[in-house]
Formats: sequence, C-alpha cells, structure tokens
Amino acid sequence: MLRAVILLSRALAQLSGAERSALELLVDLSRVVPVDDPAAPVVRLEVNDAPLADAAALITRGWDLAASDGVVRISRAALATLGAIAGLERERKSAVRDRFGRVPSWENALVAAGLEHRPVVSQAAAALRRAVGSAAGARPVRCVTPWPQGRRWAAAFTHDLDVVALWPVFTALRLAELARKGDLSRAARVIAAAARAVVRPPVREGVRAILDAERGLASTWFVLCGTPTAATFRHGDLTYDPESAAAREIIAAAAGAGHEIALHGSFETSDRDAAFTEQRVHLARIAGREVAGVRQHFLRTRPGYTEGAMRDAGFRYDSTCGFADRNGFRAGVADVFPVVDPSTDRPASLAEAPFCFMDRALSKYRGDEDPASWRDDALRLAAACREVDGLWVGIWHPNVTVAALGYPGAAAAYAATVDGIVAERPYVGTLDTIVRWRAARRGVRVRTVSAAGEVQAYHASPGAWDEPIALEDAARRPCEFAK
Repeated sequence: MLRAVILLSRALAQLSGAERSALELLVDLSRVVPVDDPAAPVVRLEVNDAPLADAAALITRGWDLAASDGVVRISRAALATLGAIAGLERERKSAVRDRFGRVPSWENALVAAGLEHRPVVSQAAAALRRAVGSAAGARPVRCVTPWPQGRRWAAAFTHDLDVVALWPVFTALRLAELARKGDLSRAARVIAAAARAVVRPPVREGVRAILDAERGLASTWFVLCGTPTAATFRHGDLTYDPESAAAREIIAAAAGAGHEIALHGSFETSDRDAAFTEQRVHLARIAGREVAGVRQHFLRTRPGYTEGAMRDAGFRYDSTCGFADRNGFRAGVADVFPVVDPSTDRPASLAEAPFCFMDRALSKYRGDEDPASWRDDALRLAAACREVDGLWVGIWHPNVTVAALGYPGAAAAYAATVDGIVAERPYVGTLDTIVRWRAARRGVRVRTVSAAGEVQAYHASPGAWDEPIALEDAARRPCEFAK
C-alpha cells in the first residue's frame, strides 16, 4: 500500500485503479520519500474533485495542485488525465495503424494537443514536490537524490544496429531518398564517399565513430537477432545474420568497450510472443552476457499487449516508447517508469525507459537533412529533461554516422551531441544500470520521524544498489543516507 509523504486523507481503496497508479507514479517521479509511520508529522495529500481537463487545461490550472499548512491537494481529474497520458490510453484504444502496423503519432494525446515537446507528467511530479516543500513548514521533508554520484539529471546514449551487411544496397536506398528530396549536392557527396569505401568499410567506420565519441562513457546497443530471409530484408526487418563475423565483431567491440548489449526485437516478435524468448536467448549466447532490455525494430508494438510479452520473456525493461516521425515525450515522462498492466491498472515488473530523440525522426520523416540541426534538437530535449531532474534517452544509428551510407557530416554532429550533453554533467550509464538505479530509488522509505524531526530512512530492497542512496530536503540540502 502506498503511504506517501504524505498520508492520504481519501483511502486509496476509494480511488480507481488507474487513479491510484497515476498517484503512485507522480509520487515516484517527484522523489518525495514515502513515510511508514502514520503518526509522523508529515504533509498530508488530499485527493479532491474537479472538472475533467486535458493536459493544456491542467497546465493552466497548475496541475490542480494546491498547498496549505501541512496539506497538498490534487484532483482526481488531474490523476485521470496524467495517468491516461503516461499509460498511452488514447493509443491503446485506437484502431488506426500505419503501414508498419504502428499506432501513428497523431493518435497520441500530447501530439493532438501540440505538447509532445514537454514532459508534462514529469513536470507535474516536479510541481508536486515543490508543493510538498511549500506545505511542509517546519515538518521534515525528504527526497531521494535524483541520480547516482550526486548528479541532478541523467542521459543514456543508445544505438539500434540496423545495418551490418550488404551496405551498397543501403547506400542506393539512401541516394534514392535524397534524389526524391532534390538534395543532389548531398547525394554527390555520398557517391564520392561510397567510392572510397572499399578501403574503409562504412559500417565498421560508423561503429568506430560512435565508440570514439563515447570513449569513457557507457551506452546501450540494440542488436537484431533473428534469422534473415529475402522477405525480411525486403521489408526492412532482419537485414543481417547476428552469427556472421561482421556482426560478432561489432557486438564484441561494443561489449569490450563497456557498453550494454540489448535486443532489437524483429517484426516477428510483434506477432509471435515466443520469438521474444528465442531472440533474447540467442543474443545472450552470442554476446556472452545477460540481455536485460529490448527495443522494437521500427518501434513496431501493440500498446498494452507487447509489453506483457516482453515481461514474460524475462526482460527487465523496454525502450520502445517514443515517436518514429518526430522527437518528443510520447508518454509525457522524462524518466524510467513502471509499465502498467491495462488489465489490472497495476504496475507490472517491466520498466519503460522512454526515448525522446532519434536521428532518423528528423532526416527521414521531418525532411531535415542538416546533422547540426539534429544535434540542436537533441540538446533542446536534453534541457527539458534537465529541468525536471529527469532522464534523456537518445537514439543515434551507427549507419547514420557515415558519409558512404548517406549521411555526410553526421559523425561530427554526433560527437558534438555527446560533448554538449556531457558538458551539462548528467549521470551517464547504460539503460540497464539506470533502470536498476530507479528500482533502488523507488525502494527508499522513511520508517519514523521523531518529535524532534529526526528521520530514520531505510531501503526496502537492500543490495539492489551497491552504493549508499542519499537523501536531501525540499531545498536540495544533503541529509541522511538510506540504510
């Protein structure tokens, strides 16, 4: 049972399952530590009624949050709206599909409202944290520090390995794309680079460019691991054999540099649940290590269903939640959050690590062929994540760093993106490490608060994180450690 800050004046049993899940999500994202002791001098959270509102109206209404002495109030309408956004309720109910079987972005509630560039759920959680601090007065408030090593925000660099073999075919397809756009100058540069690619194999060059840009950092590589056929290649699905020498060389190079290897689920996994387990086991054998995460190729998923198949296959996290044709916050969250099982409205064991930036969303779908513009978009979204002490997750494809594969100037733009993000001092880690941290952070509790205001904090799952987890007060001043 949730015991927030915060004691709930309306019993949780009186909230719907969706409202309860939304409340738990907001408290989790707010970082305010739940309190076990019902007699402790804490801030109470009251859930009241207000007219239903969409995200834009909630922003105008200050998320329906009100703070007074010792009490913070939030409406059921806010919980319903924010929960629906984070749970992709509108998309789950939509019957519309694009040519790849995906729910198109215009079916997303934030896109429909023109708010996809704002992590609105994370912003509401930050507002809740501020409201608790405002209402506390002399009452002690404890928040978990947002990220390890005292960092205020986090970043995860990720890469989908879509191209390994038959690179001239992909160069030809890219040249056709540039010709349709009338970008003949860029096409000429690609042809010139491709002519030199006999000496420097372009896929290997792209992998090396990423490894060089990330030297000293840890990223996550999503690898296709099914059996390629002429049909899968024709549909842009499986295009290489993961057992091939070239694929094994890339996997070994990434793993050897300290990066995580995760599964890029093929189209088959969306149609046959057992394929998730088969591909996960196959990739773990090739990589020689556990495979904890998954991201669907082409972001092909059935919201509310595919996540259950991922969980049953033993994955700890998914990172498919994001847009194919634009950048932004599909679930309104700039952080890791638990996937909610739509059949029970309760959090499942699978975590979602949503991405907010992808290189090809701009060049393929938005018509923006300037790599420097991609860098600027990545940094703008990183700033939005930083404002809410959140997590930025970006995708940059290894093939989208190579002139011979159709992307002149992209390698330098990616290196500048990494440098620009790292300059703002985020915690940088693999998605698996970040997901494990968030699970550990979620387990911090306050057992008691003495009459003198002394706080006894503990961790409900000791051993989940190897280092002490620090607490801070509402003004971000360091306090105790959870023991």
